[in-house]
Amino acid sequence: MPNPFSVSPDLAQTVGDFIRRGALAQGERDLIVLGDRVMSYAEAERRSAQLAGGLLAGGVRKGTHVGVLMPNGPDWVTAWLAAARIGAVVVPINTFYKPRELAWVMQHSDICTLLTVDGFLGHDYLERLEDAAPSLRSNTTTQIRADELPHLRSVYVWGDGARDWSRPADALFRDATALPALPALLEEAEAAVAPADPMMIIYSSGSTADPKGAVHGHASTLRHAWTLNTFRDLTADDRIYTPMPFFWVGGFVFSLLAAMHAGACLLTEKLFEAGRTLDLIENQRATVVAGWPHYAKAMAEHESFASRDLSRIRGGNLYDLLPVHVRPNDPELRSNSLGMTETCGPHTIGRMDVDLPEKLRGSFGKSVPGLEHKIVDPISGEELAAGELGEICVRGYSLMQGLYKVPREQVFDGDGFYHTGDGGYLDEGGYLFFKGRLGDVIKTGGANVSPLEIEQLMAAMDEIKEAHVVGLPDAQRGEIVAVAVVLSAGAQLGEDELRRRLAKDLSSYKVPKRYFYRTSEELPFTDTGKIDKRRLVALLRDP
Repeated sequence: MPNPFSVSPDLAQTVGDFIRRGALAQGERDLIVLGDRVMSYAEAERRSAQLAGGLLAGGVRKGTHVGVLMPNGPDWVTAWLAAARIGAVVVPINTFYKPRELAWVMQHSDICTLLTVDGFLGHDYLERLEDAAPSLRSNTTTQIRADELPHLRSVYVWGDGARDWSRPADALFRDATALPALPALLEEAEAAVAPADPMMIIYSSGSTADPKGAVHGHASTLRHAWTLNTFRDLTADDRIYTPMPFFWVGGFVFSLLAAMHAGACLLTEKLFEAGRTLDLIENQRATVVAGWPHYAKAMAEHESFASRDLSRIRGGNLYDLLPVHVRPNDPELRSNSLGMTETCGPHTIGRMDVDLPEKLRGSFGKSVPGLEHKIVDPISGEELAAGELGEICVRGYSLMQGLYKVPREQVFDGDGFYHTGDGGYLDEGGYLFFKGRLGDVIKTGGANVSPLEIEQLMAAMDEIKEAHVVGLPDAQRGEIVAVAVVLSAGAQLGEDELRRRLAKDLSSYKVPKRYFYRTSEELPFTDTGKIDKRRLVALLRDP
């Protein structure tokens, strides 16, 4: 079924335009599912309009910074829509944050109003807020004054938890009904929002430093999700399973906004557990499954997998769940995409349902239409020719408006390019080959080694489930190449044989000198599910 409300990217939109068009086109069709809760497009428009009225009654205005501390689900979508459609700047907050991280992001982003659940998966967020800002505990009214969070004025809570300084979320909906002129007030507030206005500050994961806040606007964000969808085949009949958190740009742009542009339904869950997730995918008749590859592996190895009816699945990147006739024979010959928070998601992409020629194995697609790239020498800044390895730089419509509280001249070069810190090269045809973070490059005996090259080679071996390459300090060579190896279940592959295989395809200086066999549970990961290489180095250096 086509979606008549998803519009050409040349039409500048605001979030208010976006959800009104969605409600008009899709009506009571499902937008998002969480457990027994189902919210339609029309309900999302109605509830977010009510909540927006309550926010206006509570003093939220255009430009007010509104934090959203919630897991994926109907409430997250409603909160984002409500705040954004009246011109408030939404700050999605990572639900994994500990008190120090929570305090830093809330203070740095100047959050004035916080919309939060009382708790999630056994974590008490109101207690966590008090740990982040201890002076909250002395507040006896809902007019907050907290020394640690000087801009915070109000906190609204979904759930039964409460403090003297918080108000229940229901109060916002009641406040809205008390406004006799709500429809006119909401219409005026939305009319004052321009497509170029900032809509969201999205913080990076900050695994190696304090996170950075990328500011993205209404029209550019909505346009980017639309453009990325032209490389996919989502339709309004799709039901999409995804565990990607909405507080990160991948989950927000490539999952939520992508589904809304297509008029599709998103299937979400509180916690991944292979059996329960299979229940969700089967019972909700998922047609597209997307997420992290290790999720697919866990589900495919579950004792109930063979008896499941997953016949409706027709696409996605969880290849182990796909029917054989649509599963790629060689996943490495399917296009990758390269993205980051600062570019509002992928800045390179290719068709994901088409096999690439062998010469493009491991490539990351071409520039997303409307974006452009250059490769520069990371020291001199000189632009490099095709095939030369250097720093990837990008500019174009989806690039952030800036980093919050960072002067523009410290963010972009004189030509408007953002220097990503990623290393790679462009071939003659404009295909990008990503070689890893520049800071991850191992310098051993005067030679540069890309961990990604070795990891990809090892990932192709049936016996290996995971391989993570790092540089360990060495008095003679500066660094030596080391690898943490996780073997597949029941597999055996000794160090000598592994070294022999690698030596067939790698220059001698690239072949790891030290091998550490570990289980996945013994390795350090970031909140995003990526290996934390800084901690891994420390773990392997001092076992």
